[in-house]
Amino acid sequence: MNDKGAIEMNDYEREHKEILRRFGAECAVLLKSDGAFPLDAPCALALYGNGARRTIKGGTGSGEVNSRYFVTVEDGLATAGFRITTKAWMDRYEKIYAQSKKRFIRELKRSALRRGTLAILDSMGAVMPEPEYALPLDAPGDAAVYVLSRISGEGSDRKPVPGDILLTGTEKRNILELNEKYKNFLLVLNVGGVVDLSPVTEVRNILLLSQLGVETGSILADILLGKTTPSGKLTTTWAAWEDYPRIGEFGDKNDTRYKEGVYVGYRWFDTVGKEPLFPFGFGLSYTSFTLVPGKAKAENGNISLDVSVKNAGSLSGKEVVQLYVSAPPGRLDKPFQSLAAFEKTNELAPGEEQTLTLSFALRDLASYDPDRAAWILEGGDYVLRLGTSSWDTKAEAVLRLDGEALVRKVRNCLGRPDFADWQPAARPSETLSDVPVRKIHAADIQTETVDYALSREVDPRIGILSDEELCLLNIGTFKQKGSKTVIGNATDAVAGAAGETVCLREKGIPSLVMADGPAGLRLSRQYTRDEKGVHAIGSGMPESVMELMPAPAALAMKLFGGNGKAKGEILEQNCTAIPIGTALAQSWNLDFARRCGDIVGDEMERFGVHLWLAPALNIHRDIRCGRNFEYFSEDPLISGRFAAAITRGVQKHPGRGTTVKHFAANNQETNRYSSNSQVSERAMREIYLRGFEIAVKESQPHALMTSYNLLNGIHTCERRDLIEDVLRADFGYQGIVMTDWIIGAMYSGKSKYSAPDAAKTAAAGNDLTMPGGPGDYKALRKGLRKGTVTRRQLRINAARIVRMAAKLTEK
Repeated sequence: MNDKGAIEMNDYEREHKEILRRFGAECAVLLKSDGAFPLDAPCALALYGNGARRTIKGGTGSGEVNSRYFVTVEDGLATAGFRITTKAWMDRYEKIYAQSKKRFIRELKRSALRRGTLAILDSMGAVMPEPEYALPLDAPGDAAVYVLSRISGEGSDRKPVPGDILLTGTEKRNILELNEKYKNFLLVLNVGGVVDLSPVTEVRNILLLSQLGVETGSILADILLGKTTPSGKLTTTWAAWEDYPRIGEFGDKNDTRYKEGVYVGYRWFDTVGKEPLFPFGFGLSYTSFTLVPGKAKAENGNISLDVSVKNAGSLSGKEVVQLYVSAPPGRLDKPFQSLAAFEKTNELAPGEEQTLTLSFALRDLASYDPDRAAWILEGGDYVLRLGTSSWDTKAEAVLRLDGEALVRKVRNCLGRPDFADWQPAARPSETLSDVPVRKIHAADIQTETVDYALSREVDPRIGILSDEELCLLNIGTFKQKGSKTVIGNATDAVAGAAGETVCLREKGIPSLVMADGPAGLRLSRQYTRDEKGVHAIGSGMPESVMELMPAPAALAMKLFGGNGKAKGEILEQNCTAIPIGTALAQSWNLDFARRCGDIVGDEMERFGVHLWLAPALNIHRDIRCGRNFEYFSEDPLISGRFAAAITRGVQKHPGRGTTVKHFAANNQETNRYSSNSQVSERAMREIYLRGFEIAVKESQPHALMTSYNLLNGIHTCERRDLIEDVLRADFGYQGIVMTDWIIGAMYSGKSKYSAPDAAKTAAAGNDLTMPGGPGDYKALRKGLRKGTVTRRQLRINAARIVRMAAKLTEK
């Protein structure tokens, strides 16, 4: 661990880590259990695996958080009283890993050199597959734990190769040998995404620990000893690699076609009847539960179902109850079922009961009809299914709609792909008997029509600004030589911050400071301050980026940092790494998500950050996406509700806001700056935009970030239809919109599509081009002269920035 600083922790750090430790087990998913765990007491433990000592708290890139300490599995178990018998094995593994990593980085740099580029640009986020090795498993122990780790991150996608999505020969051999050798053996998955476990399904006990931030090792120790009970549920489908559909495309440098349409994740598995290894929503417990549903109720367009949950086992625990709905197939094809509501119990003692109410708005079951540009409920039977995973649901009620209902009239905005969405040949058939039916009248459902004539007020302060000042307000602040770094140390206000808006003090317009995420604030841990501002000690760049830099440059950054050599008193800003997005969602506990937002909001207040560049809520479309660990789920309801809960936690702190991202269809890292996502209007609205809509309507995040990728041939940051029509008019969004961090060097390679233009971005209603630079400023001035963007639009954008700056900086 790097817990030597625990004694000198600040009170806020202790409070935050205690929250994570108390709730962390709710993120862990027990995939298999034979009752061998929890253990009665600490014992002699044979600890193996690449994650035993090299435990991973989160992914690479913007998600790396510079915390004071981090508890590894080895240290967490030792602190809990376990006698680790495999230190020699871990020492030998460390040498193997270090040699393999050195060769891997060397080859990345050589490969980039052959292509005439830099590894830091060409291979950002690249992950070394786990090496093969032969070390004996001969240590004694009363129990054994094998910790399997995987890491991924911003800039690179995962691959279905041994050591990444697939298990290596070494891992399969070691895991199966330990499972045979030890009566008490637990396979622990310290991963951020799916690993194909099909070769080791005979293992009796499997725990998806995930990556839980600074307290990861301590949380596992508590689970092993039964101090806490794992109560997480999967938010993405775990299957054998060969069982995932190959309908849609993934990873093409130029165009990726989302041919699967709305059949993403469990929507495909459940519709075609393909049973995965572990289905969406699945998770066991140390105890067991019984569910007794009541009668479905319909009132004022809202549907509810009461469910009595009883702990039928001998240990305490929590259960998640899930309600799915099967919509009737009609002119529009439909998935077999979709998640409509969920609730989690309190901690229930053996024999204790609790009644949960699961509810949703009937309107939310509507499907999008692109031919009519409308959300509709087709007539027929809507079957309510109750269960504890998508593969284990039972019909409890039928809502019989007596005709079609037009729910919301919009307009098609998002362009057309060059294909038609895949449709299933048929859905699983069933005969429902003894299921109560409740009649619903279509005439009772009112039609909403979206008004696209937005009112755009201009702040009085904007009227006195020159063209030059308006252009400056439409981009992030920069110095004449450009921003200090791509990732950190971008302002003089907060060490390690990612960016800042322009400050025009003489016009009464303050700046807003932004920090990266999404697993906590990513700031420089140590810094100095003088009359010129703050100066970070160190580069401010993540270690995963530093190791790809040319050796002389990396050495200079480490020695002198991004702002010169450290002088004066060394100050600290220690941030808390919270669970990664996927792990947080696996808790199915919105209150815990809100508490994590509260942790971040508190630290934002302490360190002077206005906007957190998180949460990220893109869909787990494909398990190969390198940033899936940042995102919540393959399901938009989970994604939107968790983003909203985190936002509420952050924004309860005055002057602090979230920046939900990446808007939208950002589902691969391969050529992420210039890849074109081809997606149908229906799939965009039902799957890829739905989570953003929920987050906006439930929490009104203060900021939103567009994505790097293009959508149907146009950069998302340049799509006025996406930003003004869908986001602002349709969803009712009231905050500011910014680009992702657009750096010219990112677009130096050959690509079918050109880089986005700051003038077109501003014309689309995207308020800020970030992080800002001389090239963006020149593009805006040129666009203003040529009419690409109007002064009126610059004033509208600037007005939104000014209002948000006033809101977040008022005393």
